[in-house]
Amino acid sequence: MVLLAAAVCTHAGKAILSRQFVEMTRIRIEALLAAFPYLMTIGKQHTFVETDSIRYVYQPLGELLYMVLLTTKNSNILEDLETLRLFSQVIPKYCPVLEKSEISEHCFDLIFAFDEIVALGYREDVTPTQILTFTQMYSREEEEFRTKRRIQEREARAKGIKKARELQQARREAERSGNKMQAFSRTSSTPGSIIADTIVNPRTPKMAPIRPSSGTSSSRPKALKLHSRGKEVEDFVDKLKSEGETIIPAFVMRRGGSDTTTKTNVLLPSGDDECVQLCVKETMSLTCSRDGGLLNMEVLGKVTAQVTENNNRICLIINNNDKKGFELKTHPNIDKKLFTDESVIGLKNPENSFPLNQDVLLLKWRLQTTDKSLIPLTITCWPSEGVSGCDVIMEYELQEESLELNNVVISIPVPTGVAPVISDFDGECEHDRKQNLLMWRLPIIDANNMSGCLEFNINGQPDNFFPVNVSFVSKRNYCNVQVTKVIHVDGDTPVRFSSETSFVVDKYQIL
Repeated sequence: MVLLAAAVCTHAGKAILSRQFVEMTRIRIEALLAAFPYLMTIGKQHTFVETDSIRYVYQPLGELLYMVLLTTKNSNILEDLETLRLFSQVIPKYCPVLEKSEISEHCFDLIFAFDEIVALGYREDVTPTQILTFTQMYSREEEEFRTKRRIQEREARAKGIKKARELQQARREAERSGNKMQAFSRTSSTPGSIIADTIVNPRTPKMAPIRPSSGTSSSRPKALKLHSRGKEVEDFVDKLKSEGETIIPAFVMRRGGSDTTTKTNVLLPSGDDECVQLCVKETMSLTCSRDGGLLNMEVLGKVTAQVTENNNRICLIINNNDKKGFELKTHPNIDKKLFTDESVIGLKNPENSFPLNQDVLLLKWRLQTTDKSLIPLTITCWPSEGVSGCDVIMEYELQEESLELNNVVISIPVPTGVAPVISDFDGECEHDRKQNLLMWRLPIIDANNMSGCLEFNINGQPDNFFPVNVSFVSKRNYCNVQVTKVIHVDGDTPVRFSSETSFVVDKYQIL
């Protein structure tokens, strides 16, 4: 037989998908399919219809579609019907719902499958299962290559972290020995002044570097420069700031200007490559009303593990000190009774082992509540209209003392074209003129820095300062669940492991 084309069309003859196996124009195939409905006889069951040169072999797909094969009249009708049956078996494997939208969505998958059935107009000797395998194009060699590359990247990342720590330790030793030059100096500024569109409170112990205001002589020593291009970069950055651009440095000095640096919104792994690598990740979505009520709070967390050694028959000892009412669930392959009775994560069959070099989800938890006592960080806004504009006081308070929040950014909307006059603040304040936001940045909020405030005056109405958005990252999770130990199933021998914990904000909004 010579198969000209295979198509899926509507009852009106409109083509949804068509694959031509011989040279045919689009206009020609559309004209043939448009004539197909007029050739059918109503009230009779047919499997094919013919014209002077074309034979249509068809079968209904669902209620609104047809699977149609276009062949020559001298083809074998029995082979045509067998080929049609194979096409009809393959389509549901890619489109469980036989509808127009579903066919369009998986059109390329179906075309690849059609090419496995017919080549140059002649049918191939294949089964639906073989077609599905061929189109998936699974390669064991490719999978092994990707696994090897992931291991190499992980090893390179661990070496980089180790080298960074060595350099950091060397800088500390150099500073203690008095060989390190002082790069930054502090200058005090009067309350409410704006320095290069970025304001830093001198009384705050944890803050970003301060640039002296224009017109004031600076007594700070100059740091060593390799060439004069550094001065050009500084001048260019100052010009951008004067034009209202927001410049966020890649690294920000922490803890009073010491050499301890932390990259923005990035939590480094807690250790080098170990036999077992654990990842504890939590995300929070929170919406509060401006009067302090909690509209909704949802916290999602999970623990994943990756085993990198062959002896991977292990158990994880969990320390569960949760008192907030989290709902914990283990993976279906984990022994739920063992976890409930002994707080141990192990496989249902102790003889089985964890997959090698693959991220495996072990445990997840969820909390959804409207109890405002569970809010980790409360933000309160006190706007009041006065004679010279609107006086606004923003306050924050850490309610969960065990948390340490890093890189906290509180974004406050302000009216367009009006600059706020800031009188008092903790941390760092910055007016983003393009986005009309007042960015209140706090490097760290913990048990030693649990509360703070920001006061400013601006022309506007109380409703102009909402919604307030908050973002932060933390290396401590909100749900007090930790992996304390990893052991082998046989003999309770300890296994070296590393753990990376992150607690981030998906949405934190005060409406």
